[in-house]
Amino acid sequence: MTHDHDLVLRPTPAQTEAALNPPPGRTGGDLVVETLAGLGATTVFGLPGQHALGVFDALRRSDLRYIGLRVENNAGFAADAYGRITGEAAPLLLSTGPGALTSLPALQEAAAASAPVLAISSQVPTAGLGGGRHGYLHELPDQAASFRGVVKSVHTVRAQSQIPSAIEAAWTSALSAPHGPVWVEIPQDVLLAETAIPVVTGGDAFPEELPPRPELTALAADLLSKAARPAIIAGGGVVRADASGKLRQLAELLRAPVVTTPGGKGAFPWTHPLSLQSWIEDRHTTDFLEDADVLLVVGSGLGELSSNYHTFKPRGRVVQIEADLGKLESNHPALGIHADARPALQALLETVRAREDTTAADRVRELLAKVAERIAAQELTLEQDVLASVRKALPADSPSFWDMTILAYWAWSAFDAKGPNHMHSAQGAGGLGYAFPAALGAAVADPTRPVLAVSGDGGALYSIAELATARQYDLNVTWLIVDDGGYGILRAYMNDAFGEATATELTRPDYVALAESFGVPGVRTTPESLEKDLAAALAAPGPRVVVLPAMLRMFAPTHLGSD
Repeated sequence: MTHDHDLVLRPTPAQTEAALNPPPGRTGGDLVVETLAGLGATTVFGLPGQHALGVFDALRRSDLRYIGLRVENNAGFAADAYGRITGEAAPLLLSTGPGALTSLPALQEAAAASAPVLAISSQVPTAGLGGGRHGYLHELPDQAASFRGVVKSVHTVRAQSQIPSAIEAAWTSALSAPHGPVWVEIPQDVLLAETAIPVVTGGDAFPEELPPRPELTALAADLLSKAARPAIIAGGGVVRADASGKLRQLAELLRAPVVTTPGGKGAFPWTHPLSLQSWIEDRHTTDFLEDADVLLVVGSGLGELSSNYHTFKPRGRVVQIEADLGKLESNHPALGIHADARPALQALLETVRAREDTTAADRVRELLAKVAERIAAQELTLEQDVLASVRKALPADSPSFWDMTILAYWAWSAFDAKGPNHMHSAQGAGGLGYAFPAALGAAVADPTRPVLAVSGDGGALYSIAELATARQYDLNVTWLIVDDGGYGILRAYMNDAFGEATATELTRPDYVALAESFGVPGVRTTPESLEKDLAAALAAPGPRVVVLPAMLRMFAPTHLGSD
């Protein structure tokens, strides 16, 4: 009788030959790139630095494609988007100290959005590990400590033999639900030293599955089947688990209206009769969800944005499916099911009973009409027209990436993503500068579709250097910059709160001329010509910049008690 633990993976003849006769001149850096290739990586992002040169030298001896950005934080955003689009762990190669720390905002966004990023940083020489003060360049007493509160797992290497296993463990961690960024650091001397370790010829990393407990899904199915007014909130976990099809089946079986969070955009068809769309920052929607006698929350922690700034107070029974254990019941008591969205929804599909409900679609129409009436009363035609022009210009299957800017805040609620995994924004951590470098990463992941980035002029200034990256790799990204001369949303917040804004006005460049100085064609547009100009830019090969001078306003918030 053979047991699983008796099985031994035997090397192939090619692996045996590689082990017995490794090519000369290999270093610890080669072990890094060989391990990445063996795990299935094809593309790496990053920025070289003195301590990391052993890895970058090894890249020229590998088949990995390197995409170099100009700022480590932007390289992290590009890797984040690559991971979101492909579902693969995106390697991010960084140097020690300042180079490593500059990536922290990007890794925080990846953590908040559950994007699989495999960050590999160099470290000071091995003798400098442990907190002693040796005076090495870039030395920190404990570099990894800066990342432990951000990433899923930290892996510190001290010898070349540890490199393949450490990277493999990090890869598995990044791709196990919930996805997220991980950190590996390898000392400079370990990367530079020649190695006698055989060539790494394969990887054996299998992300752990996260199925639901059957007794919990059985209870959830019973509650949903017996509900009089069920409703569903679909978050980013549905998109990441590729579970939008199962969500639709379940909603139709239950006749349950569905609203998507900003992170869950596209998880449910926008024009479906049961679609509440994404107006989750609206009091009418909040009231509707509070009235549900059973509310199914899938792949969302019901954080600040997804709860209308914590004004949402459900009165019925809540069932929450969430892969991140820390988010489970963190904001509302619930029947908490710790599971990835896809297997959990499948379990519900196999056990729920179909409901008859002739009123659900009517209630959805009534709600959307109330929302539309509220927005129409605020005379925000310019903002609605601009967003509609973007939607008309953008091909239905093209992904878009949005910075923290007023037009993005509109898009969270009012933009039809046209499908799952098509719209991404920096709303996870809320940092500026995300859109353009993230769009570059998406264009690397899939060069067959044009990609749109949307920034305000304040956020654009974080990413200007990456126009050189876009041109160097000839990436099909169109960058829409809405130029209002400052930090528009902060200007509005301060004017409302204090009667006057401070530190929000910006001296900015001529963005069209600046783009053209990088060899990137640019055009200045108007709200009336935006659709035509944006469509032309998206249809053209390579990078393009479209600048829209406009002062946009936000719709009135409903979480402050106003209507």
